[in-house]
Amino acid sequence: MEASPIVTSKQREEVVHGVPTEVVCTAFSNSVLVVVTQYGKMGTIVYVDPNTIGNNVGRPSLTTKVLLGKDEDSSSPNSCGTPLPAVSVHLYTFAFQPLVHVCAKNLVAFVSQEAGNKPVLLAMALKDKTMEGIQALREVIRSCQVW
Repeated sequence: MEASPIVTSKQREEVVHGVPTEVVCTAFSNSVLVVVTQYGKMGTIVYVDPNTIGNNVGRPSLTTKVLLGKDEDSSSPNSCGTPLPAVSVHLYTFAFQPLVHVCAKNLVAFVSQEAGNKPVLLAMALKDKTMEGIQALREVIRSCQVW
């Protein structure tokens, strides 16, 4: 009888909007690792953590944290030299989110959800950060489903 692997991985190479792209997805017992590269390196590593909010049980809010690489600070001044404020509406807080966090959430929110709200460690090195590019990358990630 053949033992099943401890870690399951899937890899795919595809040209996304004219840019050669590699995606590797690896499922661990407590998390999922997704590597998306258009440069041949890991790039920025972001931890995407689903937190269940008390009044929205079962509907997680994703928290992102850059562990390694570029993280544009949301409290840094904009091009005019003034800090960008957070805006509160009802019980939700909307703040300026740097592109790296927006990309991370758009790329792997579905991975976390489909994996039973497991955290996702995302390594990304992207040339194409357009919405169309992110949507296409999401489909390549989906084709590497191991969760």
